[in-house]
Amino acid sequence: MTSSEAHTQRIPPFVSLGSARSFAGMGSAPVRGENHPNPAAGVASFASVSRETSSAGKTNVIDTMDDSSPIARELAHETKRRERLVGRELPKPDKTRVFTVSNQKGGVGKTTTTVNIAAALAAAGLNVLVIDIDPQGNASTALGVEHHADVDSIYDVLINDFPLADVVAPCPDISNLICAPATIHLAGAEIELVSLVAREQRLRRAIDVYAKTRAKNGEERLDYIFIDCPPSLGLLTVNAFCAAGEVLIPIQCEYYALEGLSQLLKNIEMIQKHLNADLVVSTILLTMYDGRTNLAAQVASEVRQHFPDQVLGAVVPRSVRISEAPSYQQTVMTYDPSSSGALSYLEAAAEIAER
Repeated sequence: MTSSEAHTQRIPPFVSLGSARSFAGMGSAPVRGENHPNPAAGVASFASVSRETSSAGKTNVIDTMDDSSPIARELAHETKRRERLVGRELPKPDKTRVFTVSNQKGGVGKTTTTVNIAAALAAAGLNVLVIDIDPQGNASTALGVEHHADVDSIYDVLINDFPLADVVAPCPDISNLICAPATIHLAGAEIELVSLVAREQRLRRAIDVYAKTRAKNGEERLDYIFIDCPPSLGLLTVNAFCAAGEVLIPIQCEYYALEGLSQLLKNIEMIQKHLNADLVVSTILLTMYDGRTNLAAQVASEVRQHFPDQVLGAVVPRSVRISEAPSYQQTVMTYDPSSSGALSYLEAAAEIAER
């Protein structure tokens, strides 16, 4: 897929998902290298199927679905989950909610969670900013935002006092979603921050100034800000903790993830005591869940037992579609909105918004 083709993709918001019943008869998503269907056309076809199946005297697809096999049961379950999302409008928060998405363990789905939840909320009509402070720049890649060495980035905001308004760029695939990209220069920012005044508060101040700039220019207030952190607990992550009011922790459903969680919580407690008393761990999302293994179920059960109020009901499964999407510089929301991974992140986004 060419860059221009990728940029034409659009995600339908919650109110335009069409009837979930129509997903039951939907073909599989296109494989890598094939052209993706136009989501707008997909919505129209979903609505058409919905009208046909819901007409008087005709039987619904769900009612006739054979659930005698595991695949059929899974399909019926997904269809019902989609039905619950149809027509849902997400409420705007009273004030901007700032999330730091953090876990010092790598490979747990921090960036994937950041970009897909942000995309889902933006698709629902909310104004969302993603701040990428990971030197790898993966969130910038997934959102289709340039982040080569010559681009002004969040590095310039933290080190050179650039206004955040000068570095943010719109996501080409999704309206209402903007991104402050990361470049490779961030790799040395940890050392450069050490000697700077108020080094832990620089990102927070930049966000505050940006909010005032938007208000002065007559732009709408941001509803959500998501800060994607590197897999470490250095000064970049400390800046993110100081700038946020809430922490979103993605946890891979494996044993090592539990060990990493305890250390992360200790560091958050230190931030709360000394730098940001308002910071709370509000959300935990279980990722890479494999329902075929007892280990995943045990880890999920243990996390829910210890954090009953923080763990989301939505669980993100292992999904090839989620892994493929960044290679097309897209989120899974635009790459394959009919996939189980996209459905899970839509559910997670709705749950976060309604808390």
